[in-house]
Amino acid sequence: MIDEDSIEKIYDTHLVARLASYLTPYRVLVVVSVILLIVHSSCAVAGPYLTKLIIDHYLEPVDEIDTPTDTWLPQDASTGIDMIALLYLVVLACGFLARHVQILVMQHTGQQVMRDLRVKIFSHLHKMSITFFDRNKIGRLVTRTTTDVETLNEMFTSGVVAIFGDLLTLAFVLAAMIHLSPDLTMVCCTVIPLVATVSIWFRKRVRESFREVRSAVAKINSFLQEHFNGISVVQLFGHEAESKRKFDTINNEHRAAYYRAIGAHAYFYPIIDWLGVLTVAVILLYGGLQVLDGSLTIGVVVAFIQYGARVFRPIQDLSEKHNILQAAMAGAERIFTLLDTPHDQTISRGSPDASAANRKDKSQEATSFDIEFRNVSFAYTDQHWVLRNISFRIEAGKTIAFVGHTGAGKTTLTNLLLRFYEPQEGQILLGGRDIRNWSVAELRRSFGVALQDPCLLAGTIRQNICFGNTTITEQRLNQLSKDMNLKDLINSLPSGLDEPLLEGGGSLSAGEKQLISFTRALAPNPQFLILDEATSNIDAVTELKISEAFSRMVVGHTAIVIAHRLSTIQRADRIIVMHNGTIQETGTHHDLLSKQGIYWRLYQLQYRDRKSSDLENGKEH
Repeated sequence: MIDEDSIEKIYDTHLVARLASYLTPYRVLVVVSVILLIVHSSCAVAGPYLTKLIIDHYLEPVDEIDTPTDTWLPQDASTGIDMIALLYLVVLACGFLARHVQILVMQHTGQQVMRDLRVKIFSHLHKMSITFFDRNKIGRLVTRTTTDVETLNEMFTSGVVAIFGDLLTLAFVLAAMIHLSPDLTMVCCTVIPLVATVSIWFRKRVRESFREVRSAVAKINSFLQEHFNGISVVQLFGHEAESKRKFDTINNEHRAAYYRAIGAHAYFYPIIDWLGVLTVAVILLYGGLQVLDGSLTIGVVVAFIQYGARVFRPIQDLSEKHNILQAAMAGAERIFTLLDTPHDQTISRGSPDASAANRKDKSQEATSFDIEFRNVSFAYTDQHWVLRNISFRIEAGKTIAFVGHTGAGKTTLTNLLLRFYEPQEGQILLGGRDIRNWSVAELRRSFGVALQDPCLLAGTIRQNICFGNTTITEQRLNQLSKDMNLKDLINSLPSGLDEPLLEGGGSLSAGEKQLISFTRALAPNPQFLILDEATSNIDAVTELKISEAFSRMVVGHTAIVIAHRLSTIQRADRIIVMHNGTIQETGTHHDLLSKQGIYWRLYQLQYRDRKSSDLENGKEH
């Protein structure tokens, strides 16, 4: 199970190198951004120096101090001030333009990296086994793909490159200060240990707070996803107040963690500002004495005051960027922990030529594959057996039905057949070959499946039926719509097959959604059909429509039908009765009734219920 609370920062260097690999396709943009940062940092240094030139050469000229600029500065004060002022404007414009373009370039790069990373996470999750999703909360997986990726985007756009820019600016400023006055630079640096101490305290204070914030965000996402999916149940049982109380608890954890982080910021920034003022006071005190002694000029002191502000700004930014890096490292750990989670190896393996072999076999004889379970036992958790020593054979082209009480293991059989799970014991054979030697994709493409709760995605009816399969023709869709009694629904919609559906098919009735699900199962003309209690949630009229089409559905297919309603399986070639994970009875409908065993009792119960219902309806009439 992936839990951000248990992840600790260990391999920072490894993480940074791995993150940098995502920038490789965009290295040209990164180089452009770095060049623009150098231009911006140079412009930041030039401003105070230009101020120094105006003061020392024209406002308070110092004749005995020669500088390299004397050769190109005009002697006339008015002309010189105008020229330097114009140059200052050019420097400001260049700095603004360089910073503006740099931000655009890095934001674009960050969005590109974020897109690539999200696609990779999404693709990786698609390959995970169902057991992975059984162990991990969906809300937390959503957080990996959204919030954690966003923290990495912030690192790329406002973190690493910006830190380089701050370090570059700091280096340029210190170089300029040393050039103007090494002594005054040393005096200013006496404040740096205080700044470092405050920054270290700040980073330690906010690190744990931000970790708690991210943990709370994951809990909020998980809670909201769970409760919004089950909103009808929450409202039906009057659980709103209790849900609100639980959400308040999680939300308060998030707020408290943020308060702690904000408290650290509330101390840090005023202290840094105060240290900046202290530095200016030191410059004025020491620099003023140097001016009186004639060893410094007023222009140098003024430039140092401006440089002092420019020194503290990148130091302040570096501390803030450290928080971004902390969040990014934690987010990267969680993302890479997810990406490094291996696919179920037993499910992933298959012979390299499996797909080609399967296609070849199917092209030769589409109905030649039997399905066989040999001594199969399975448990979702250790020793809690759902299936015990199951063995049976389904001949190609036959319709086999499975019945039994809830929890008997009927759906588990199909989950194993589709390789969502692997049996602990025994073998499952398809066409005489162990299904673990088949390509998983090819295996699942051989099956058309209709479930009890049909899953429809936001999109059109056509998209939900074809599900990305471009080989399904318009003629095929029209014929299926007719065979599945879906034509009346399609004709009643303004856009027909292209009618848009709400998320989950919310604009349709349960019966209409099930008809679309049946049509989707048949659309690619699969060799095998699995109908897992697909008629249990539909009304009698829709059930009649499906019953009428049932004989057309199974022609040319090997069909596996799981049903509680025995009326839907009476024409099956064979019925297998499951009880407590074992096969108790097998035979045709009439054979099983004559045995007067479990199937007979199930039939009597349903027949009695239906007879009572018919009598009540007769009384009403």
